[in-house]
Amino acid sequence: MAISVLLSFVAGSAQRENLKSESVKIYGNCAMCEKTIEKAGNLNNEAKVDWDKDTKMAIISFDSLATSKEEILKRIALAGYDSELFFAPEDTYANLPECCQYERAKNDSHNMEAHKKKKTAEHSQHGAMAQEYQSKNPLAGVIEHYFSVKDALVSTDGSLAYNKAEILLKSATEVEMDKLPMEVHMTWMKVLKDLKADIGNIAATKDVGEQRVYFKSLSKNMFEVIKVSKSETPVYYQFCPMADGGKGANWLSLEEDIRNPYYGSQMLSCGKTIETIK
Repeated sequence: MAISVLLSFVAGSAQRENLKSESVKIYGNCAMCEKTIEKAGNLNNEAKVDWDKDTKMAIISFDSLATSKEEILKRIALAGYDSELFFAPEDTYANLPECCQYERAKNDSHNMEAHKKKKTAEHSQHGAMAQEYQSKNPLAGVIEHYFSVKDALVSTDGSLAYNKAEILLKSATEVEMDKLPMEVHMTWMKVLKDLKADIGNIAATKDVGEQRVYFKSLSKNMFEVIKVSKSETPVYYQFCPMADGGKGANWLSLEEDIRNPYYGSQMLSCGKTIETIK
């Protein structure tokens, strides 16, 4: 019994040490908002949210070993409520009751603009090596145009993703398979049918929501291809736990900074790098 009491005391002390409390602004209007925000953020034994509708401030208490402020705010954003870190998807916000549709703050458009400028600089920097790389790797065009589709989805630009997917499909069709090394050839043949189907589906619509559904499968197959291919620069395999209704989804990027193609500016930095392909 003495040992049980001691272990309980130690466990309780450890839990108190892990308990964090932070104050953060979450946008909303009324008591209904309060109920939804707190329900989305609360998690048994892991997180508790106390939101004040007058100040728009929330006290978030959580077990730092079990979750984080970011994960809690992501759940709240997916319920329709913007915070200082994450913006709710537009369709989710639009479906809130009229009394709950708060005045939205400026979103991460400045981050998107910075991203576009960075990509322009990167394209200029790598342009000189692109032609040489193409001669070395028959899949270079496919890989390059995959990233173009990804960037269009980061920008939430369905028309641009549609155009880039058409180019990607042409590149995939024109791959000179006899020039592929054996391991790459085998992997390419294994994924080619599904790869072309996903690209074709992205190129068949300008609805960015539908395009993102097929991009998840496309990225999975492109990961298999890039893993066995040569790459001039590191490629980052990244993951968003909130995508696809909480099932999560991966994508590939040439930049280590997270630029989420499944949410764009609404949750631009949601995700993490889980593998670096060198």
